[in-house]
This record gives sequence, structure tokens and C-alpha cells, in this order.
Amino acid sequence: MSDAEPIIRIRGLRNQFGEQVVHESLDLDVRRGEILGVVGGSGSGKSVLLRAIIGLGHPAAGSIHLFGEDMASLPEARRERMQQRCGVLFQNGALFSSLTVAENVAVALHEHYALDAAMVHRLVQLKIALAGLPLDASSKFPSQLSGGMVKRAALARALILDPDILFLDEPTAGLDPIGAAAFDQLILTLRDSLGLTVFLITHDLDTLYTICDRVAVLAQKKILVADSLEVVEKFDEPWVRDYFQGPRGRAAQQARTRQTSLSSAGH
Repeated sequence: MSDAEPIIRIRGLRNQFGEQVVHESLDLDVRRGEILGVVGGSGSGKSVLLRAIIGLGHPAAGSIHLFGEDMASLPEARRERMQQRCGVLFQNGALFSSLTVAENVAVALHEHYALDAAMVHRLVQLKIALAGLPLDASSKFPSQLSGGMVKRAALARALILDPDILFLDEPTAGLDPIGAAAFDQLILTLRDSLGLTVFLITHDLDTLYTICDRVAVLAQKKILVADSLEVVEKFDEPWVRDYFQGPRGRAAQQARTRQTSLSSAGH
């Protein structure tokens, strides 16, 4: 796969449940190494799109190419290997409540590899540290963690198989502004240090303005626009205008402008 070819390529996608059509003629490219933010109103099917890409849904029509391969036409074993190259942080973390953090993070290792206990322990501790958790969190259960720690534990689990693509579904939802900003910076650091591609579903305007290279707007059952923020925020469509030009959107824009000015002054 050449660097110019998108790492995810979606064409003519239709997702539906019975008579309800969620997506129709949806096209989207995700470029290698970028952080793509996906936004859209409630019920627009953002999570449905994510699940279709990673093979947890079965589109009614269209194609999804991952790493240059058509996922629908792959044999099951090959498709599973493709899925192992994708790390997923689901909404609200989706940790197993009966397992400790370390046990949650190790699940995929036990499922896919025959490793001795010492190796599993070392790999799990590494990912827990990468996710910014203290090592003493390893032995805790999800019910003993704060919301921010749950997100980080879920991130460690998503990283355990050294994925090429990281899928994040509302990773900062429910976090306080300081915790959300810290999580954003963690994602940016991991992308840069590990060479990840990040597919990020979010409602958080600060996240979009802080770490996203491009933004894709999902509305009217398709991707209306996928481009830089400067282009997307001027896109002439009612939902886009309300989202980016409303009070919260303007505040996020102003915060980014202040941060850019401070960074420039620092240099």
C-alpha cells in the first residue's frame, strides 16, 4: 500500500436496520497518520460507521477497504488479522467489570497469542504506562476507577496489539475540561510517537480544534464534507453553521487562536 493511498477507503456505503436507512452513498477516505475527527448530530450513525469499518456491522451496500483490501471479500482468518491491526476505545470504556485493569488489557493477548505469564505482564504494564495510568491501577477493578482512569484503561486495552489504526468513540465524553485536555494531548503524543492513524468520533469542539488534522461531518446519511477545520467551519449547511458558529464553536475557535498566539510568542 502506497503512502498516497488512504488507509481506510469507503465508497457508496449503505447501512440499514430493517426499513431504517442510516447511511446512503457514504464516501470517506482516512489518510495514513492523520487524526480525523468525525462529527454529526445524535442519530446520524457515527458509531454505526465505526462498527462497519472494523467489521462489527454488515453494510447493505458499498465497499470498505482497509489497508488496501476489501474487507467484505476477505476470508475470515484474513479479516481477523486485519481487525487485529485496529485498536478500539468504545463509548464509556466498555471494560469488563469482573476483571482488573491488567486483566482487561490482557484479554486480546490471551485470545490471539500463546505467551508466558511474564511476557503478558510486561506488555500489559507497558501499555498501562503508555496510557498514562499509574501502575498501581493494574490491580483495581473498573468500579474503583475515576471516569478519566476508565478511559485510559480502555485506551491501554486498545493499544495492546500495537495497532496501526486507533478508533476512539467519544473518548472525552463525561470528563472535566482539564481531564479532557490531558486526554487530547495523550492521543496527540501517541499518534506522533507510535505513528498511529486515529479515527475519532467526538462532540468536543476543543478536541477538534486541538488535535484533529481534518474533520468529517456526517449528516443527511452521508459525509457532507471532510477537510481542514478552516474549510469545514465555513461549509454552508444548517447543522454545520449551528455547530461551528454557535457560542461553543466560537469559544473553541478563540481558544485555539490564543493558543496559537502563545506558541508563536514562545518561539
